[in-house]
Formats: sequence, structure tokens, C-alpha cells
Amino acid sequence: MPPRPALPALLPGLVLAACLAAPGARGQALRVGEAVLEPVALASLPGFGADDLGQALAAFRASCAQESRAVPAEGGPGSPSQDLAASCAAAPREAAAARAFFESRFTAYRVTRPGREDPAERRAGFLTAYFEPELPGSPVPTAEFPVPALARPDDLVSFAPGETAPGLDPALRAARRLDGGYGPYPDRAAIADGALGDRARPLLYLRDEVDLLLLQVQGSGRVRLPDGRALRLAYDGRNGQPYTSVARLLVAEGHLPLEGLTLERWTGWMRAHPETARRLIRRNAAYVFFRLEEVPPDAPGPRGGGGVPLTPGRSLAVDAALWRYGLPFWLEGSLPRPEGGREPLGRMVIAQDTGTAIVGPARGDLYLGTGAEAGRAAGLVREAVGFVVLLPRLPGGAMPEPVR
Repeated sequence: MPPRPALPALLPGLVLAACLAAPGARGQALRVGEAVLEPVALASLPGFGADDLGQALAAFRASCAQESRAVPAEGGPGSPSQDLAASCAAAPREAAAARAFFESRFTAYRVTRPGREDPAERRAGFLTAYFEPELPGSPVPTAEFPVPALARPDDLVSFAPGETAPGLDPALRAARRLDGGYGPYPDRAAIADGALGDRARPLLYLRDEVDLLLLQVQGSGRVRLPDGRALRLAYDGRNGQPYTSVARLLVAEGHLPLEGLTLERWTGWMRAHPETARRLIRRNAAYVFFRLEEVPPDAPGPRGGGGVPLTPGRSLAVDAALWRYGLPFWLEGSLPRPEGGREPLGRMVIAQDTGTAIVGPARGDLYLGTGAEAGRAAGLVREAVGFVVLLPRLPGGAMPEPVR
């Protein structure tokens, strides 16, 4: 048996253990939504020592250039502040300083689901992935490209997380401006049937409803025109109606099995069965509008909800009612490889986007890049992974406390 260390040698470890065990001020557990946040040492996370944190630092610094606004969850009982101002001011430019920065300016918390006895279930979140498609299109309607991608209408009013309008269902995330008030915005089927009238302004034309749905689900995309130019259809708001996954409808009706349901498979099936595809697509009430952007050869990724261009493999879409843009997260688990097999996932990512289907404290959508290869990889990701959020330390280096 090795000699037992003297008490003074034990004190630093005991202090660290006590800090990591402390749930918050006066014994109050830190919470975000229905999740409980459990302190964890960053250095103990598998893969932390090997990750390229310089990439995460660059993405973090990009988010710091944007205005940070409090989210509704920060007003909840036991919720800590997510204010990143001090951390942004201290962020270094050198990639070599990234590890020391994240370790000194943040405290890591595993996002857990209370009430579950199995430790794996308590830590399990859900991760999907998305990408920027590149599709053919036309600036004018033709027999090959008949389906319009629409610009944002001038009567569409979008709500920030937590905002509502008098007389409207609080679940609606947008509204139609009317004389003297607001009303629900038309759903997808109504828009397809002409409910917008003159406010339906086409930007570009696509091959079919499947391509339009793909762009709307991913949030943006590049369109290659017949003359070789590429333009980006960038997200510019949605109608606020609830989102329904068309892929799930395909499975529910027995058209395709859930096992092996990749993006290529279900979009291919829909193109081969256009009448069924049209019927199912109309059941998704959500509708996304776009704006046009030029795409130079060295163009960065599309801008996410946080206002900055997305970085492949480092930008995460989160529930924007719960988490501020710019927060670092550590993802732990594994991912499928397009060529088969799996690879470990231990990676620092930055909250820079959101999505209609991204709901809950341990739910994320990882941006993987532009084009078909990124699309194949993204279409495979439906994974139970662990989420660790890095909360900014209080002035003086103190651990985050519940907001009062």
C-alpha cells in the first residue's frame, strides 16, 4: 500500500472536489429548463486533451462580435447567468492559448435529466447534423425549374424566444401584421395555394417541392444557375407554424423503414413518388423564407441564428430559448462514418444557430459544411450523446451561481 499523503498535500484536491460537488449557491442545484447541471472537470472529459481547441476559440471569438442577449431560461429558478461579456473581453487571439482560456474562464457542467436511475440515460442528449445543400436552379420559371423559393413577405413579424403577441397562441413564433393587430401566418399548404397573393415574391426557382423542403429544413443553401453562377438562398424568417418531419411521416405511413433512413434515401423516394411527396410535404405547416446572397469562391458558411458564418464541425444549433449564442459546449459520444463504422466524438463546439426542431437543453444540431459529401455525413447523424455546457465564471473566477 503506498504511503498516505499528509493533510496539506490533500487540501487542493479536497477543495477541487468540494467545488465540483457544489450544486450552486446555498445548496441550490443549477438548472436550465428541465435539466440539472452537474459540475465536471474539463480535463477529465475523454478527448479534451487532443481536441483542436483553436478552431473552437475562433468560432467563439466570431460570436463575441455579436450582441449577446439574455434568454428566457435565465429567469427560471436555479438558472445561472450565461453572460459572456467578460469572457469575450478576455478571449485570446492565439490558438495556442485556447486550452488555458477555456479552462480558466469557464466552469463545465454536464447537462443531465433528473429522475432517471440509469447514469447513461441521465446523461443522454440527442444530436443530429445539418449542412448547406448545393442544388440546381434558375432565375426564371421553366419546365425544369417550376417551384419558387420566396422572399420574406413585408407583413411577416418574427418573435424572439420568449416573445408573444396579444391574442395569439404563445406557441406561434411569428405572426401576420393586420390592421389593428396580429393574426396567425398562413401555413405551408395555404402559401402553396396562393394565400400570400402579391406578397409571394420568388427569388429563384427549383426543380421540385423536395428541393424546396430540403433547403427549408437545412435553413439555407447554394443554388447553381444554368450559367454556372452560384447564389445563396439564406434564411430570412419563417411563418412560425409548427414543424413536422416529413421523414417521420414516411416511416409512420410505412413507406420506408426507420432503420437506414438516410437523407439520400428518403428524398430519393419522394422524387420517385411525387404525389405522395406533395401530400406529405403539405402536412408540414412550417415554411421558411429566404434572401439572396452572392457566393464568392472563398465564401464562408451561411450565417446562423447567432449572426455569424457557421464553421463546419464547430457550430451547433441549440434551443435559443434556453441557451445564449456563443456558449461553448463539449459533445461526448461517437458518430457514424459515411464509409462505415464509427468514430469517437469528443469536441468543443459553439452555440451559433437554432432550428424549429431543436427543442430542449440536451438537443443539438451540428453543422457539417456545404455540398453532397457534407449532406451524406449529416444524414447519418441521429445519436445519443452527452452534452457538457461551459458556463462563464463570475468576476474573480467564482463558479456560476443561480440568478436571483
